Amino acid sequence: MVLSLARVALRATARPALAAAVRPAAFTAARYSSHQAEESYEQFNERYQAFFSQVGDLFELQRGLNNCFAYDLVPSTDVVEAALRASRKVNDYATAVRILEGVKEKVENKGQYEAYLTELKPVIEELGIQTKEQLYNL
Repeated sequence: MVLSLARVALRATARPALAAAVRPAAFTAARYSSHQAEESYEQFNERYQAFFSQVGDLFELQRGLNNCFAYDLVPSTDVVEAALRASRKVNDYATAVRILEGVKEKVENKGQYEAYLTELKPVIEELGIQTKEQLYNL
């Protein structure tokens, strides 16, 4: 009984000290902002076109594609062409097909997708790439 009373007394005296130690000393206001100007669509396309032309391995290609397609815009045909060439450069046919699938998901309608395929047709034929629809006869 005396032992349990001693424990309660020790806990009561230790709690305020622990609570005070956990509390932050002061709150400071911090304003986070980017000092960079917003990137234009042309600058975006130039940046990713240059990136895909310098890709050395599959990891870099997939990382670049993930970053490129994460934006709320559809990359230009020049960027898609550079990405297709990079995928064939690292000898990954599946990624080339997935790039075309990514474009299909990013565009607003089937007409835009067909326009991309029409403009990229010489490159697609040169690299020997088929779309998912052609592979599965959809």
